[in-house]
Amino acid sequence: MRNISFISPTLPGIDSPNAWAREQRALLEMAAATGTDVDCLLRSIGKTREDLRYEVDTKFAPRSATAPTLEDFRQKSRGVPLVSFFSGCGGADLGFEAAGFEHLALVEHNGLFCETLRHNRPGWNVIGPPTENGDVSKREELLQILVGKIGIKAPFEGILLGGPPCQPFSIAANQRFNKEGKNFKRIGFEHGKDGNLLFDMLWFISMIKPAAFLIENVEGLYDVDGGGQIERALQSLSGWGYSVAEPFVLDAAHFQVPQHRRRLFICGSRTGGQWVPPKPSFDFIPSHAALRRSMKGVKNHDPRDHKPESLLRYMALGYGQRDQLGRVDRLDPCLPSKTVIAGGTNGGGRSHLHPHIPRTMTVRESARLQTFPDDYEFLGPSARQFTQVGNAVPPVLAAQLGGALYRSFFQRRN
Repeated sequence: MRNISFISPTLPGIDSPNAWAREQRALLEMAAATGTDVDCLLRSIGKTREDLRYEVDTKFAPRSATAPTLEDFRQKSRGVPLVSFFSGCGGADLGFEAAGFEHLALVEHNGLFCETLRHNRPGWNVIGPPTENGDVSKREELLQILVGKIGIKAPFEGILLGGPPCQPFSIAANQRFNKEGKNFKRIGFEHGKDGNLLFDMLWFISMIKPAAFLIENVEGLYDVDGGGQIERALQSLSGWGYSVAEPFVLDAAHFQVPQHRRRLFICGSRTGGQWVPPKPSFDFIPSHAALRRSMKGVKNHDPRDHKPESLLRYMALGYGQRDQLGRVDRLDPCLPSKTVIAGGTNGGGRSHLHPHIPRTMTVRESARLQTFPDDYEFLGPSARQFTQVGNAVPPVLAAQLGGALYRSFFQRRN
C-alpha cells in the first residue's frame, strides 16, 4: 500500500528532514536563550510555526485512508420527533438530524452552549438561557415548558435522547484532581448536583412516555457504586412498561470515527421491537485521515503560540508519547486518536499534540476527530470551545445509533 507523499520543509542548503530538525532546534534554543520572538526568527528564513516538525517523523497514514463525514450518513426525514436533553453543543443532535429525526426541542442549561446551538441551527427550538433556564433538575418547570410551549403530550410517539453530565462517573476526570482532594475518587450518584441528573432524566421518561429513549454516559456510570443504583434505574424503566436492552459500551473507533472513545449507552422502547445495535467495523480510521484535509477558510482553527521551551520538548517526543509537564500526548498518524478531552467546565481547555506538527491541535482539528462538519462553528473563548467539542458525542457515531434506533423501534410501525 502506497504511503502519503509528505514533503518536509527545508532550508537553503539543507536537504533532509533530520537536517531541518537540527536547524529548527538551534533556532528554538536561540529563541529560548535570548527571548527572541519565535515567529520573527522563522519569518526571517521564510517559515512559519506550521513548518516545524518532530525530530522523528517517519510514519504517514495511507493515502487510501479517508475519514467519512456526516454527509455520508445523511437520510431523508423519517418523520420521528425527537426531544434532546443535555444537548451540549449538539454532537448527538447533528447525528440524529442526519439520521432523519425531527427535533422538537433541545434542552441545555449552559448559556454558551445554547449560543452555539442557535448560531448553527436557527431553526432548532433550544430551551435554555437566556429565554429559559434549561435546568433538567427543575422538573416541573421544564415539564410545563415542554407541554405548554412545545406541545408535547404523553404518550410521546418519538425519542427522548440525553447524556447527563458524566464527570461524577468519569475515571479520567477525577484523575486530574490531587489524590488528597475530595474529588479524586469517583463519587457517582452521591454528587450533589450532576450525580442525580440521570434520575431527573428518568423522571421525564416516566412523565412524557416516549416511544423510545437513548441515554449516553461514560463507562463508569454502570459500576461506580457496584451497579446498585443503575440497576434500580433499569428496574424503574421496566416498571414503566419499557423493554430495556442490556446496557452496552461502544468504542467510536469501531464506527468510522478517527478516535478511540468508549461510552456506555442504555436504550429501550415501550412499543415493541428488539434492539439491534449498529454494525461495528474493525477497519480503523487513522487520525491523520481527518487532519490532512485542507483547513483553508474553516472556523475555530487558531494554533497556539507555544513558548520555545515547550516546542523543544514537544519536538523530541515519539509517537504516542506524553509531555509530562504539559500533560499532552503526541498522536500517532496511523492510528485513531486518543479520546478528545473537554478540559473541564471552568477552565483548562486543551487538546492532544498534532501527529506531524509539534503543537497542540486546534479546536477545529479536535472537532474533525469528533466528526463535526467543518461549517459547524463553536462560540466563546478557545478553552470553552474545547469544552464543547470534548463533551460531545461524535456526530458520525450518533447518526449510526439513530439509524439503529429507527430500524429497531420505528421502521416496523412506519
